[in-house]
Amino acid sequence: MTSPQLTPRAFAELALLALIWGGVFLAVRIALDEIAPFGSVLLRVGIAAVALWVVVLAGRLPLPATARTWRALLVMGLLNCVLPFSLMAWGQLHIPTGLTSILNATTAVFGVIVAALVFADERLTLRRGIGVGLGFAGVVTAIGAETLSGLDLTSLAQLAVLAGTLCYALAGAWARVHLRGLHPLVASAGMLTGAALLMLPITALSEGLPSLDLSARVWGAVVFYALIATAFAYLLYYRVLAMAGSGNLMLVTLMIPPVAITLGALVRGEELSHGAYAGFALLATGLAVLDGRLVRRLAPARRV
Repeated sequence: MTSPQLTPRAFAELALLALIWGGVFLAVRIALDEIAPFGSVLLRVGIAAVALWVVVLAGRLPLPATARTWRALLVMGLLNCVLPFSLMAWGQLHIPTGLTSILNATTAVFGVIVAALVFADERLTLRRGIGVGLGFAGVVTAIGAETLSGLDLTSLAQLAVLAGTLCYALAGAWARVHLRGLHPLVASAGMLTGAALLMLPITALSEGLPSLDLSARVWGAVVFYALIATAFAYLLYYRVLAMAGSGNLMLVTLMIPPVAITLGALVRGEELSHGAYAGFALLATGLAVLDGRLVRRLAPARRV
């Protein structure tokens, strides 16, 4: 059986995924001009769920058969969609799009920590510890230590985004334990359905259901982040995973922030501090150390 390789085709699709997920931060920010945070999340998960169920049913994929699996999908929807999407949408009201994408890259760092705490086969080695340390140094640099010394809307927004990335890491551990054996697209559709069911009462009670009388610009943003950056992106994600493997797929984490930073600057005139760029450089170095391949290439070959 051929092992996963980052072929030119796989890299092209990986780059497409990075462009899509880099653009989602801008799309969400545009939608927030007319839709409240919870409403934007409800539209995202609801529309994406319908789209993925069409794919699942058309492919006649086996559906979850037990109430236990559906409960697990509901929790997955909470951890992987409701909490992180809501926290990040609120955060984006107060911080630039590019900075949100940089902080979002911390997901991989939290993922290593959570896995080390939960799974015996994911212990925190010296290399991983160095990668985690560099990653957090990058986060502190990007945020600015002085910002954290006094809490205001800006600092709280950045902490909200970081809390969202922690939720992603917890969701990864939850999926490994409770969703084994479930087809990825079925799991994605079920998770988004659970998220929509949770977001409906939350949105109705706190903000009221979102109005559908939106400008064409905002509808374009909603269609992009729901259908392209969520439903289609899941299809593309698993396709690249099958072709290139999970190690190569991690590269998308490093490719997203430059896209989001560029789009934020071009479309909304956002500017980031030098600290944000320095923080991303540190975070990228930490992610490269966690990935391990660069370290192995730089290490001298052992003599036999």
